[in-house]
Amino acid sequence: MADEAKWYVVHTYSGYENKVKDSIQKTVLNRGMQDRILEVEVPLEDSVEEKNGRQVVVQRKVFPGYVLINMVMDDDTWYVVRNTRGVTGFVGPGSKPVALSDEEVRKLGISSAQFKIDVELGESVQIMDGPFEGSVGEVTEIRPQDGIVVVALSIFGRETPVEISFEHIKKI
Repeated sequence: MADEAKWYVVHTYSGYENKVKDSIQKTVLNRGMQDRILEVEVPLEDSVEEKNGRQVVVQRKVFPGYVLINMVMDDDTWYVVRNTRGVTGFVGPGSKPVALSDEEVRKLGISSAQFKIDVELGESVQIMDGPFEGSVGEVTEIRPQDGIVVVALSIFGRETPVEISFEHIKKI
């Protein structure tokens, strides 16, 4: 069932992001929904500020007012999240939540996201897009957490490893 999980964005009252995260995590534990609501994230980034003449590193919310949730969308999970205190709704048209695409998840740098890559080490693949379009090479490394495969291409007569997004390759 975790294979069906996707990342969704939930809008919260400003300043309630961590409370919403904690509340959802507690509800998931209490109701035994760990297999359907897998992760709740409030993305943070380090920022340098000057306080009392000294530079201090502080963590800031990347998206104030939003929480990211990796979950299997069904009536129960929707109800739990939607009825959490501080949640104003899912991001999407009307009342229909829209999942983030794999590309959006990768750009957000959510490290725990696992992408389904249907190639194996040593297989030959063709690159379908980008500067190496049409090139054929062998898969030497697979990084499902990043959605990346490393393909050994022959460039100027030398084997060169090239990182390619998995959606830009095709098995031969």
